[in-house]
Amino acid sequence: MRSTVAGGIRGLLAVACVSVAAMAARATTAAEAAAPETVAKPGAVVRWAGDAIAFCGRGGETWPPLAGSCWFPIDLLEPEGAVVVHRSVGGAREEASIRVSEYPYPVQRLTIEDSSKVELSSENLARVRSEQARVRPLWSLAGPALFELPLSAPLADLGQAGSFGSRRFFNDQPRSPHSGADYPAAEGTPVYSIAPGRVVLTGDLFFSGNSVFIDHGDGLISMYFHLSSLLVEGGQEVARRDPIGAVGQTGRTTGPHLHMGIRWKGARVDPSLLLGPPSAVPELPIR
Repeated sequence: MRSTVAGGIRGLLAVACVSVAAMAARATTAAEAAAPETVAKPGAVVRWAGDAIAFCGRGGETWPPLAGSCWFPIDLLEPEGAVVVHRSVGGAREEASIRVSEYPYPVQRLTIEDSSKVELSSENLARVRSEQARVRPLWSLAGPALFELPLSAPLADLGQAGSFGSRRFFNDQPRSPHSGADYPAAEGTPVYSIAPGRVVLTGDLFFSGNSVFIDHGDGLISMYFHLSSLLVEGGQEVARRDPIGAVGQTGRTTGPHLHMGIRWKGARVDPSLLLGPPSAVPELPIR
């Protein structure tokens, strides 16, 4: 008799465990189905619009919304897969998923006549490492946003951007992907700040030549490379459309053009996405 009762209890417990597990699985599936998701390529920016957003976040980092939306920059070297982001609306936490696609950019092969810009001497390598150490702290700058989207064009006549993300070979030697956009322009063409901000670094750098770095708040840093001349200096405040230099071909380059780069919250993103209408930026669907 005791054996029969014990067996019955074990059976009921087994059924209960299966039921609980099934309910948990259904709840997880429902939660996953309810969470918004969108696909973005490396180097993109994703927008999540909504009302009464208190803050946006990824992992343990949070920041305020901008113009009624959460903006999530995706680094150029973000690995393929899901990136979970979140925000707070009315005291409630909402989560979403950005699915990063495969690396979609082409290979670019360039020939540099000055081979010293490709095969670095020990002296030049030491210089590059020193310059990188000066630049690296800029990616963690914070503070309130001083800019509005879309950003202003860096050239009066802005042509089609090229080569962002390209996997580059200089003189048949592989190098880092191209993390900025190249805009064709004649040498001496005026270059303008894309938004209000503070100049945080200028100088003649080994690879980028005459360079200007501007902090626009909210972790957004704009960079202007290969300039023929500089019109600003470190610590200077600039307004939107202020002239900051002129197009050139200094540093490692194959000809005159403007290389403009953007880091937003440390992520290398395609500048053209922030120069155009926000409606062109990939969006997370509203619940």
